Amino acid sequence: MTNSRRLYRHDELARMLNPASLAIIGASARPGAFGERVLGNLQDYQGRIHLVNARYPAIGERPCHPSVLVLPESPDVAVITVAREVVDQVVEECIEAKVGGMIVFASGYNETGKPERAAQQARLAQRAQESGIPLIGPNCIGTVNFALRSRITFMPYAAMPPPRPGAIGIISQSGALGFGMEQAMHRGVSVSHVLTSGNSCDVDMADYVAYLADAPECGAIAMLFEGMADPTRLMRACEYALSRNKPVVTCKIAVGEFGASAAMSHTGSLAGSQAAYRAAFERAGVVLVDDFMALMETASFFAKAPAPKARGVAVLASSGGAAIMAADSAEAHGVALPQPEPAAKAVLEARIPEFGSTRNPVDVTAMVMNDPQCIPDCSEALMSDSTYGAMVVPTVFASAQAAARVPMFGELGLRHGKPVVNVWVSDWLEGPPSMDLETHPGIALFRSMDRAFATLAAWHRRAALIAAPRVAAVPLAAPGAKAKAAAMLAAAGRTLTERESKDALAAYGIPVVQERLVHSAAEAAEVAAALGFPSVLKVESPDLPHKTEAGVIRLNLKSPDEVRAAYDAVMANAARVTPAPRINGVLVQPMVPQGAEIMVGARVDPLFGPLIVVGLGGIFVELLKDTAVGLAPVTRPEALAMLGKLKGQAMLDGFRGAPAVDRAALAEVICRIGEFIADHQASVAEIDVNPLICAGNRILAVDALIVKGS
Repeated sequence: MTNSRRLYRHDELARMLNPASLAIIGASARPGAFGERVLGNLQDYQGRIHLVNARYPAIGERPCHPSVLVLPESPDVAVITVAREVVDQVVEECIEAKVGGMIVFASGYNETGKPERAAQQARLAQRAQESGIPLIGPNCIGTVNFALRSRITFMPYAAMPPPRPGAIGIISQSGALGFGMEQAMHRGVSVSHVLTSGNSCDVDMADYVAYLADAPECGAIAMLFEGMADPTRLMRACEYALSRNKPVVTCKIAVGEFGASAAMSHTGSLAGSQAAYRAAFERAGVVLVDDFMALMETASFFAKAPAPKARGVAVLASSGGAAIMAADSAEAHGVALPQPEPAAKAVLEARIPEFGSTRNPVDVTAMVMNDPQCIPDCSEALMSDSTYGAMVVPTVFASAQAAARVPMFGELGLRHGKPVVNVWVSDWLEGPPSMDLETHPGIALFRSMDRAFATLAAWHRRAALIAAPRVAAVPLAAPGAKAKAAAMLAAAGRTLTERESKDALAAYGIPVVQERLVHSAAEAAEVAAALGFPSVLKVESPDLPHKTEAGVIRLNLKSPDEVRAAYDAVMANAARVTPAPRINGVLVQPMVPQGAEIMVGARVDPLFGPLIVVGLGGIFVELLKDTAVGLAPVTRPEALAMLGKLKGQAMLDGFRGAPAVDRAALAEVICRIGEFIADHQASVAEIDVNPLICAGNRILAVDALIVKGS
């Protein structure tokens, strides 16, 4: 992990991102030049503009100055549109002029992969940080502040409607995609900022998040994110935004898991970089969307929606099919659709024909065309019901009649402090009244039923995170455990044997199976009898981390004769492995009674540090890849939440007559393994405890692997 530098404070970026004055360095009269395009985009800018280019005495009616050093004032932002070869010189002049910030458009730096160009970019970063003057870029497209109509970009000009309450601040590493997101304003979405970062040599996504967290004109942040060298800065910024109750909605692209195939343990292949980002975003209260098309819709909802007053959601549909779609999506995302209280139900029964449905999801049927008061009365009844915190209304047909209901729905949402979620089912995507729905502060518009309910689920999760007390992980290991385990690690080779791994974990109070190391078939039979049948035999070798594949494990041995035969068989299989493995002997263990098999692993991520991963154990961990990942160490509530994310969590609840697993006891073991990897992250690369056999409150590790760092 890198040493994390501090975030820029809001006031340190305010001159650059909320500029009262700016200078275009490299201003030009040549059509198509960056300097010419930027000036054209500033036609509505409300601040002072200075032009800098020694080649021109004036451009149009504006005077042109030979240097930023001779301007009548120190501009709040210097827009550097010159070629890369002269950027360094211009940056030095801007630093001398004490500008408020610098934006560099020039490309040809780190993105070329050339060492000398990377060195040029590093010099830019060094000078910005030494001078305390923030720099955006290089290789960026620019920034937009809608309140100031400050459009500092060479992208084509676009009208800039002033931001409404609940406007979205757009942050994007990809400049083109960021300005594509901005075009949501053409369908009624309100935007406060567009902030692109390019190569992010100084100001980056984290700084933008921290800035917008304190920007009152921004109601929510929509962030398109690829990755960064120090993502812990971004997590600190997102945690700050959470503390300011500024929602951050993120779509992460570049999700490949490079290098996972080289990992020695299951953990290494299951807790890759994307899983780490998900865990980090979740801890920081970020709403993560997988689909880029969901980003602006979801951010728009969070910009408008107050905190939920109840977990229940009402659905009011005029189509039975749309009601079924809503029920399917609600179930898929775990959104509750409870039934109305008696007062609301009485209104529904009075207004809805008998061939409709007064149960939630409510179907008022197409008869509303003959009863214009039906939808207003039913809507009022549902929104007045304390069971519900939001109401979903599908628009299945774009029409003037639908448009007439928009003010009613919007007023209802604002008056009750509950969002009205309109799901646009019609394929006439921009038909009436889509613009009215999008612009109303009391209505959130979605063009997908699935995205609407995914967002409602995220709304409830975020509210629960805000309401929950913020607690740190409490050490559980006994005093001296860290030193004891460290000594064991130091004495072992790079890959610890199963016995060495379990001994080290046992120092942290992690329950492990009894076992003894033997060196002959006769000794194996004697030890098996002492420990109790049935028995398990495993060859112990630091060169055989996956014993099943090597054929060096035997289970459920019920007699001394079976143990002796198994000993000979596993040793023969070990002898066939090439290159020849080092053999320490054979482990004899009692066969642990059946139970739910859980895998708990950990690894040290180069960006995030220690991670912990939980999933179904045994062979299922690779087959199903049903896992949850967290940042270690984890708290008990976080460990329980990880178990709750597993698709196969029913295995813990007494599946097919088996005893239910004590989730609290299992969560404690997860916490202890997380504590182990956090304490020893400097020396341990991976841990694999697979499986933990769980039945009731009996949690027992029967196999383990620890791999030290190189």
